[in-house]
Amino acid sequence: MSGHSKWSTIKRQKGVKDAARGAVFTRLGNTIAVAARNGTDPETNFSLRLAIDKAKAANMPMSNIQRAIDRQKDKDATQLQELLYEGYGPGGVAIMVECMTDNINRTYPDVRLAFSKHGGNLAEKGSVSFQFERRGLIRVAEKGDLVLEAAVEAGADDIIDEEDGTIIYTDPKDLNKVRLAFFNGGFNVVDAELTYVPTNMVKIDDLNTAGKVLRLMEALDDLDDVTNTYVNFDIPEDILVKLN
Repeated sequence: MSGHSKWSTIKRQKGVKDAARGAVFTRLGNTIAVAARNGTDPETNFSLRLAIDKAKAANMPMSNIQRAIDRQKDKDATQLQELLYEGYGPGGVAIMVECMTDNINRTYPDVRLAFSKHGGNLAEKGSVSFQFERRGLIRVAEKGDLVLEAAVEAGADDIIDEEDGTIIYTDPKDLNKVRLAFFNGGFNVVDAELTYVPTNMVKIDDLNTAGKVLRLMEALDDLDDVTNTYVNFDIPEDILVKLN
């Protein structure tokens, strides 16, 4: 599959700082609360199942998870909105920003300012998203032929080797089926989610431009209302080493 973005890999390698854990838990709790609108039983609500699994992977306490689920029952609780912003960064990289907010009048200016301060700009709806495909993504800790065989048998679309495991791509509607196949097959399923995958990549081999792109991504990631970012940049390893 074309277009495997390195940004999610870079974020994982950076790790989650303890000082930011409260913000991480807030984002995860909001995701759980919104998913729970379609049912509070994770066995019948796959979106909720994914949100809970992601929260557990981040070591979010079960009491926090349950409170987030219960929020959908509270009619007086502030209603969250899901938003998707599109924009371009330095070097013409395409960026999509998923947000969850209780105040759009706060979120939009924050996202716009992050873009403008770091050499980017927000774009009209649809002007960026056509460069991405909606896919299911599963990450397992194992690598090698056994993963490939299991992916083919489960009906996955593609796999990509990483240093710390393997990424399996699926059709969105097949995500749960393939996830269960790997889980039942004894693989260590690290993550499973719906994501956006770029259909074409923009190579950034200029050190200055690469630095600007990463600073923009970090600024967006630091915003409390931002839940996910999707990009199509490809920064060579030698450039990343220099930036570190």
